[in-house]
Amino acid sequence: MDLPINIDDLLHARSVESERLEFKKGWNPLAVLHTLCAFANDFHNWGGGYILIGVEEKDGRPVLPPAGLEPGEIDRIQKEVLRLGHRIVPDYHPIMAPCEVQRRQLLVLWVGGGQTRPYKAPVALSRDCREYAYYIRKGSATVRARTHDEAELVGLAATVPFDDRIHHAAKLDDLDLGLIRSYLQRIGSDLFAEAHKLDFLHLCRRMNIVDGPDEFVRPKNAGLMFFNEHPEAFFPQTQIDVVHFPDGPGADTFTETIFTGPVDHILREALRHIESSVAMEKVIKHPDRPEATRCFNYPMAAIEECLCNAIYHRSYEIREPVEVRILPDSLTIGSFPGPDRSISDEDLKAFRFLSRRYRNRRIGEFLKELDMTEGRGTGIPKVLHAIRANSSPEPVFHTDPDRTFFLAELPIHPAFGGESVAADERGRAAEVEAHEAHDEAHDQAHEPMSDTGRTILESCLTGPASTPQLLSALGYKTRTGNFKQAIAHLLASGHVEMTLPGSPRSKNQKYRLTAKGRQFLAPRSDTSPEAGT
Repeated sequence: MDLPINIDDLLHARSVESERLEFKKGWNPLAVLHTLCAFANDFHNWGGGYILIGVEEKDGRPVLPPAGLEPGEIDRIQKEVLRLGHRIVPDYHPIMAPCEVQRRQLLVLWVGGGQTRPYKAPVALSRDCREYAYYIRKGSATVRARTHDEAELVGLAATVPFDDRIHHAAKLDDLDLGLIRSYLQRIGSDLFAEAHKLDFLHLCRRMNIVDGPDEFVRPKNAGLMFFNEHPEAFFPQTQIDVVHFPDGPGADTFTETIFTGPVDHILREALRHIESSVAMEKVIKHPDRPEATRCFNYPMAAIEECLCNAIYHRSYEIREPVEVRILPDSLTIGSFPGPDRSISDEDLKAFRFLSRRYRNRRIGEFLKELDMTEGRGTGIPKVLHAIRANSSPEPVFHTDPDRTFFLAELPIHPAFGGESVAADERGRAAEVEAHEAHDEAHDQAHEPMSDTGRTILESCLTGPASTPQLLSALGYKTRTGNFKQAIAHLLASGHVEMTLPGSPRSKNQKYRLTAKGRQFLAPRSDTSPEAGT
């Protein structure tokens, strides 16, 4: 069988949602035509779907053993499917794969989301039929698009998801046969056994990771992300950064581990690193009962789900890595951009992530086949279940009004000192503030400040300023050593702060004045000749 997925997984809807499956006991050309059109339109960016001909359906589930097809039927049906592809406008042809299940012959049509959507098909197969319509999937049914759905579908015409687009600067040789075969073996695909016999181009077409005519075939972005040893060469910052701040982000010491390589590889390696070097278990004995309580500083199931979601839903057009930050009292996972605007701020606070239109349909498809994610909107419920089972504090999800970033914050379990550490830090800060409050204004008035630092502070008076804005105010074209030193001093002294502290290298990073910075710039009657020097 020439499909990059196990037929048993299809029949039991394990790695593919039931909404992406259509079962047909026998050959029904009109119904198949409309479902071909609907899957090709890929209205929800699920990645198309599969039509299994020769399998009866009852209450949404396949009836096994399958009814099957006669051997002679399969060849005839394939020829008719080819003709049906020409009835769709523009032409669309699925990948066809005969297979055998429980000694019954089936025909599987793999209908990937089309590159030239929207597609429409005739409402009838008669020769004189002139009426065409758009078809889409609603749940597990193929339906004719209504007026508002049709308008939205047409609006998607120029928005083929980035991971499903052709990479014109790459070549077929940039795809690695070893990685492809390893992937097929891990998911249990029957295609693995035949991969070494097939022509490489034919194998890649079966995997739907290339497109274009034979004389100018090019890999798709998702193919390069999973089946190239260095996808970061094509998509800069396709990586996971794990940064550990044992004494907090303001301290001088931190460790950084960067994971690069195929997307699924870096995901597994980063999770292994976190599990071995970050995750800790504590056993708490109780005097009033023999059973001890076991808990983790961070439940790995929650970390895994958050990190998978970050890889799945990030934009690979934005040159920012997925960043995991381990702080004394929390672990954060940040990615760019933020959630879809259809998810309101109230939904975020209530842990309702209900959008079903995914940014990366092919990445999601690959991760689901690897059992690394489900893609059914179950990610946040799984995080909450793991958090609550571990008796950890509730997670906090951060974004901004423009949805430029998304940050999942997992507070540390109280048994590991996170809350007491935070309380101690607040107590020490309050004590220092009490001792220094009487002469704070005097100290700030005489605090050494370079001209560069003062200009930066003044540039932030009207609101947060980006690096290019600050450089322009200073008359610099690039970030000079003097500029870097001044910014570092202002951050360390607490005169300014980052708007995106979880992602210090973000291109959307800005700097804003703190209360201390505003007080420094405030007019004073007791300033001396030394002030501001």
